[in-house]
Amino acid sequence: MSTALHLAKPADLPKLMTLVSAFHAEMGLGTEETARERALLPLLEGSPYGAIYLMGPARAPIGYAALTFSWSIEFGGMDGFIDELYVRPGVRGRGVATNALAALRNMLKSAEVRAVHLEVARDNDAVQRLYGRAHFKLREQYSLMTLRL
Repeated sequence: MSTALHLAKPADLPKLMTLVSAFHAEMGLGTEETARERALLPLLEGSPYGAIYLMGPARAPIGYAALTFSWSIEFGGMDGFIDELYVRPGVRGRGVATNALAALRNMLKSAEVRAVHLEVARDNDAVQRLYGRAHFKLREQYSLMTLRL
């Protein structure tokens, strides 16, 4: 299945909130709606720290990818982080995520982003296979660590 990507804008917030809420519920994240909206709006308004792409038809998106950006000395410049990637359950297994990851890779590479990272649950073999098909490699010597502020 071919996946069109559309840069999400402020007018897309209601559609995006539905998708993000579904993803957060599926993942068991306890994020409140107001916190989600507060996190999404700057990205929809053109923040240089990231962007959100809707997948599929603009009127009825079937998923989204949220990207953030930082700088890496190790990778020699700007790097990205796929903070969230979600495809509606009813259309999974049709290549939507695979096509979206390939399109994102091409876009980011042309923008001179040097590396893209993501987080995946250690026990989620299916998602690890998906990311492996998209050429992501597990960095066995590293673990993501977090300090909430």
